[in-house]
Amino acid sequence: MVQRTSSDSTSAAAEAMTIDLSPKRPAKLYGGDGGAYYDWSPSELPMLRAASIGAAKLSLAAGGLALPSYSDSAKVAYVLQGKGTCAILLPEAEPPSEKILPIKEGDALALPFGVVTWWHNLHAATTDLVVLFLGDTSKGHTAGRFTNMQLTGSTGIFTGFSTEFVGRAWDLPQDAAASLVSTQAGAGIVKVKDGFRIPEGSDKDREGMVLNCLEAPLDVDIKNGGRVVVLNTQNLPLVKEVGLGADLVRIDGHSMCSPGFSCDSAYQVTYIVRGSGRVQVVGIDGTRVLETRAEGGCLFIVPRFFVVSKIADDTGMEWFSIITTPNPIFSHLAGRTSVWKAISPAVLEASFNTTPEMENLFRSKRLDSEIFFAPN
Repeated sequence: MVQRTSSDSTSAAAEAMTIDLSPKRPAKLYGGDGGAYYDWSPSELPMLRAASIGAAKLSLAAGGLALPSYSDSAKVAYVLQGKGTCAILLPEAEPPSEKILPIKEGDALALPFGVVTWWHNLHAATTDLVVLFLGDTSKGHTAGRFTNMQLTGSTGIFTGFSTEFVGRAWDLPQDAAASLVSTQAGAGIVKVKDGFRIPEGSDKDREGMVLNCLEAPLDVDIKNGGRVVVLNTQNLPLVKEVGLGADLVRIDGHSMCSPGFSCDSAYQVTYIVRGSGRVQVVGIDGTRVLETRAEGGCLFIVPRFFVVSKIADDTGMEWFSIITTPNPIFSHLAGRTSVWKAISPAVLEASFNTTPEMENLFRSKRLDSEIFFAPN
């Protein structure tokens, strides 16, 4: 998790006031017949660098295989579409053991530092397997961007070592080492040949490794308003090692998400899964720093302590977010749990410079609404 001093926080907040916060779409980094890897660049979305957050998306066609790799950053992965297989090799296992997980839409996985993963979409798949990655790059090579180290393929470690080193390290004859190095194909993603069987995994390996946000118990459920599932150390223990929390939020058509902010110095990184809606963000000195319409496929970041609110279009809106702390705490400014409700009436009256009647009207509203507000 990113650690900063109070002076760093002040300068970061001031910087955020001048940064373009508008939602952005990713650009393709590499790929081929098997699929593609996309990421959001800090040059296009400057808040990535300011928050030391990386964001990327993997899309695998039928038969596509994302080759074994590890990253310089801890991440949360969320399956946006399709189903397939993910393998995870945890570094602390001795010797390393491979957990092969069947995965599907709605699955969230916490990927700590040093894990090796590969991802596969079944040959019989009728849709692409699409996975979102959000994570902390504060210890990475590039602030705001993941660096993935490929174990195999044309950009893998085998191609960097000489045949002498490969032969010595893996106890191979020189001709076998040369053959192994020269046959590496594909930059990160390949398409597996028909008839070649990749393990599909077992549900047992999912235990403690995966939380399906579409099937998990709801943490918030407001009729005609919205629903929330929160990932934390209780329902997905590896979240603690990653240092990030996450949630999946779905709000109905024309519903509103209460204005609120993270009160524990956390950034909110939000990917719009589907639907669309209006977004407003208010920063220092009551300045509205963002007013925009966000659509499926876009990503935006809310700076620390800034207040954000969303109103869905008629189709509703769904988003997946990470928060840069494993057990985030939020304060809401409207609804039953609003901080306004706890402030003394006389203080509110004086603060708003208004009448007792207006203060009473203000306080009396939204007594039975929490976080989400259904349309009138």
